[in-house]
Amino acid sequence: MKDRPPPSPSRGALYVPPHHRIRSVITTPSANSSFAKDSVLTTLSTNNTTGSQSSLLHSEVNKSNDNNTNSNNPYMYLPHHQYKQQVQEKKSLHNKVSEEVSYCDIEFLTHPDASTLDDVDGWKWKLTTLLDNKDKQELVSRNKRDRRNYGQISALATRMGLYSHLYTKVVVVSKVPLPNYRFDLDEKRPQREVILPPHLRRRVETHLGQYISQKPKDIDAFSRSSSNCSIATDEGLFEQPELLPPSKVAIEKIIWRKSQQMQEEQLIWQQSPEGREMMEFRSSLPAYMEKDAILSAILQNQVVIISGETGCGKTTQIPQFILESEINSNRGAMCNIICTQPRRISAMSISERISAERGEKLGDTVGYKVRLEGMKGRDTHLLFCTTGILLRRLLADRNLKGVTHIIVDEIHERGMNEDFLLIILKDLLPRRPELRLILMSATLDAELFSSYFGGAPKVYIPGFTYPVRTHFLENILERTGYQLTQYNQIDDYGMEKMWKMSRQAPRKRKSQLVSAVEEACKAADFKDYSAQTRESLSCWNPDCLGFNLIEYLLCYICENERPGAVLVFLTGWEDLSSLKDKLQGHPLVGDTSRVLLLACHGSMASEEQKLIFNKPEDGIRKIVLATNIAETSITINDVVFVIDCGKAKETSYDALNNTPCLLPSWISKVSAQQRRGRAGRVQPGECYHIYPRCVYDAFADYQLPEILRTPLQSLCLQIKSLKLGTISEFLSRALQSPEYLAVQNAIEYLKIIGALDETENLTVLGRYLTMLPMEPKHGKMLILGAILNCLDPMLSVVAALNVRDPFLTPMDKKDLAEAAKAQFSHDYSDHLALVRAFEGWKVADRDLAGYEYCWKNFLNPAIYNTWSYDEHLLRAIICYGLYPGICSVVHNEKTFLLKTMEDGQVLLCYNSVNARDSRIPYPWLVFNEKIKVNSVFLRDSTAVSDSVLVLFGGGISEGDMDGHLKMLGGYLEFYMEPATAKLYQSLKREFEEFIQTKLLYPWMDIHSYHELLSAIRLLISDDQCGGRFAFNRQIEQTSNPSIVAEAPTLIPRSESAPGGDNSKSQLQTLLTRAGRGVPVYKTKQLKNNQFQSTVEFNGMQITGQPFNNKKQAEKDAAAEALQWILGRNQAGHDNVDHMSMLLKKSKKDHK
Repeated sequence: MKDRPPPSPSRGALYVPPHHRIRSVITTPSANSSFAKDSVLTTLSTNNTTGSQSSLLHSEVNKSNDNNTNSNNPYMYLPHHQYKQQVQEKKSLHNKVSEEVSYCDIEFLTHPDASTLDDVDGWKWKLTTLLDNKDKQELVSRNKRDRRNYGQISALATRMGLYSHLYTKVVVVSKVPLPNYRFDLDEKRPQREVILPPHLRRRVETHLGQYISQKPKDIDAFSRSSSNCSIATDEGLFEQPELLPPSKVAIEKIIWRKSQQMQEEQLIWQQSPEGREMMEFRSSLPAYMEKDAILSAILQNQVVIISGETGCGKTTQIPQFILESEINSNRGAMCNIICTQPRRISAMSISERISAERGEKLGDTVGYKVRLEGMKGRDTHLLFCTTGILLRRLLADRNLKGVTHIIVDEIHERGMNEDFLLIILKDLLPRRPELRLILMSATLDAELFSSYFGGAPKVYIPGFTYPVRTHFLENILERTGYQLTQYNQIDDYGMEKMWKMSRQAPRKRKSQLVSAVEEACKAADFKDYSAQTRESLSCWNPDCLGFNLIEYLLCYICENERPGAVLVFLTGWEDLSSLKDKLQGHPLVGDTSRVLLLACHGSMASEEQKLIFNKPEDGIRKIVLATNIAETSITINDVVFVIDCGKAKETSYDALNNTPCLLPSWISKVSAQQRRGRAGRVQPGECYHIYPRCVYDAFADYQLPEILRTPLQSLCLQIKSLKLGTISEFLSRALQSPEYLAVQNAIEYLKIIGALDETENLTVLGRYLTMLPMEPKHGKMLILGAILNCLDPMLSVVAALNVRDPFLTPMDKKDLAEAAKAQFSHDYSDHLALVRAFEGWKVADRDLAGYEYCWKNFLNPAIYNTWSYDEHLLRAIICYGLYPGICSVVHNEKTFLLKTMEDGQVLLCYNSVNARDSRIPYPWLVFNEKIKVNSVFLRDSTAVSDSVLVLFGGGISEGDMDGHLKMLGGYLEFYMEPATAKLYQSLKREFEEFIQTKLLYPWMDIHSYHELLSAIRLLISDDQCGGRFAFNRQIEQTSNPSIVAEAPTLIPRSESAPGGDNSKSQLQTLLTRAGRGVPVYKTKQLKNNQFQSTVEFNGMQITGQPFNNKKQAEKDAAAEALQWILGRNQAGHDNVDHMSMLLKKSKKDHK
């Protein structure tokens, strides 16, 4: 249960990252801690208590970035004048709230008795005090009465402008928004007791000792701090020809001759018959009518905004206008135009089209460059590329030397790279006054971009499209007679139909899709339609794509409409491939002699994508299933019909809980218009929107920019690699700045993985990661894989993680597919299953049977290519890359529970190899990503041991007792023998030093580190995970050696005593054997809301130490009793049986 007031800018910047919420039992502050004004503090508050422990415990969070100009400013995003305004608003709000609460009467709907009112009056005073105290952030109560009265407390908190949340047994009221889960308040948070066999520890220590004794002395040890070492980043993608003539005059002469040659070649083409025909076609386009106005605007202004409707020819013509104008002005040799496209297929297809229009071969004057592919030469003056490629060039050339024009096309899509590029270009323009920037889009908020660039001029080009007749769902149902029911909308593919029905059938909790259009549907009036149509519309389910309706429409078009291709817009690869499988089984649509069925998705190979442009033979209708990749920039000439589902799979990001959500969402009106326009590019067309018109009217005008709805780790790393200043300050200059929390989460993540140091500067590892065009976690896997000679398998794992799952799951062969995958997955790892599957493919491919192998094992043959192995080492490298994506695996009687630091309990994706087992013999899972649908699901997981996590995870710190190690600010806690802890710390320190040295000196031979690597490999391969999880374990207080301080650990799991591992069960078993009655527990609640229990048996009373819950207090009392009976020694079977005999004798003596 959570309640929060309306968002307030005065609170939006305050947040404590989960790993900074230190548990009160671990850390208490220094008495003289200094707090900056409005700094973020955590105050764990309960009722007043006596004794040495205070009920109000504070922990200070990391201060703001040292590089910020105002270190006391919690709103690092804001300019100084806006910061002052925020602080003033915050003070005014607090004063106003305090005044209102002092004199207002609060109404309570339940519990109107006097005690409830007294409690609420008490909370009113507490919350008023909280608001007045700038050093306190929240109040925490474990009082049962407060939990019962949470509704009233929540209403009071909301009225006072505070946030509240009811966790399992804890009420929290805070000045800042509260996440869904707090590990510091979870009494069931797992704490790991690590056990290593003595013989294994001795062997590892021997290797480590030998390494240290002969440790290389010629290379100094390095820490993770930043290094000034030079690491080359120029990939050579945009290298310019070096001209080395003896004088400036000679250079100018060469340039003039080249420009003359280009002018002559252009004139020859334009005067040829083919050229005249092409110029006649180009002159018919609307963009050609505005040619002079466009060129004049570009000549007179550094930035120009061009808005052109679909079909106007802006994408193909404006780059040509600029190039031709420069050639005609005898500046062709100096002209260098870069045109960015959001997608690789657009860059490739447009460059091919323009080359054809210029009568040239692709790669001459016009070329393209996309990731892993390119076609360009020394004489290329117009280059089409993806935005990411231009950003990669900026790594090597921050001033874009030699570039004369930059065209950013389809800017309305507001991708993260595009917004990032605009900030850089805005900063670059004053340094390059001769550089021209042209922003283009079919549908763009021109005023927004114009104001961002200081009032840049706007040029509008009218569109040229043929008329498109639009049909919304109500028109489709009326026209075709198709009837919707509750069951014929279920998209039963991939998984069991019952599961799909439970997901898509009406639920108590409305989905995002339903909530967004619910009001619009209620207000809609369908009185002009037939009763059957109205009944169908009442059954319409917004959660479903409607595969059956799409199939019906395709059949209807094939049987009743004129010739022409059909373009179907879907949400993602799973929907696309599953619908294709469904259609291939249809007698009409699946008939290859009548229908050519194709797919278009961003992860497909370029050659596959190009197939959609080919025209089929006469009598065959082409049907293209595509995602929003086909919305803009590409033209499929023969498309006449469009079917639009109205949805797109879009990532959103919950910064407060640090969880990305991948859900289908409604598109914008702009996207719907773009989809509709695909049908009228070359002839009149028809568009079928399979949603009601009232839903379209409720769409937002534009999609939310990607920079506001995705995690920012890779973006932040690029900012540092380009030396653009502090991350927060740079992003504050964006067209629309991302949320402060999202930025801080990204910075903290980069620090945890070792890419940034504490001052937000790149480490040596971070410098390497900026050179790899992938997510930082995948880059880490490749780097360590290369160092440890495991690069081949890591390349394959990373490649698979960056595209779709190579394991196919056909709708009609799900069981067979799962059985095929199971043969590769006996090591509790999705990633190693990929390695094993590829190993088999490689063997089969040698015998030219690779495709047959993929077919038999339900593998995608387009995914695979080469490798090497040591399963334990691969598991460790995967952990090194995916950390801090870690969750605990705690087993109960029938299955296991998974918990992460930020989400609490999570689930595994259905297609994970680990989801099929009821037990996983490892304590931890590392995962590639988590995604929130209804619950939080983990994708692509690998089970790891304690040793792998400690050695290959992030930094470790010492706890408050010997043998206690912590990671992630105390979320992960390990208890072990002190000697084992020292061994882990020594190994990790030496290993990190080895990695750092290798990164600084890549040519270094690792042979001298053989003993160190042998120790590590021995430990990770022989660790049998012999430890166990404990819960709510208290830290021993060595300064007060009382009885209660020694209670927590009794009989190790390895010596499982009669009664099992539960101390209450052990005590009862022991007493029963002795002929005594069942022990009686008396538990009382202390003033500090903790519980203390006393156990009575055999005329004795033994009291345990206080705990936060009743059950744990009783267990502790039983543990104390066992310690007393067993003479305070940990005992096994013999000692327990011996004490049973003593108790029996004692019973006879009493008789």
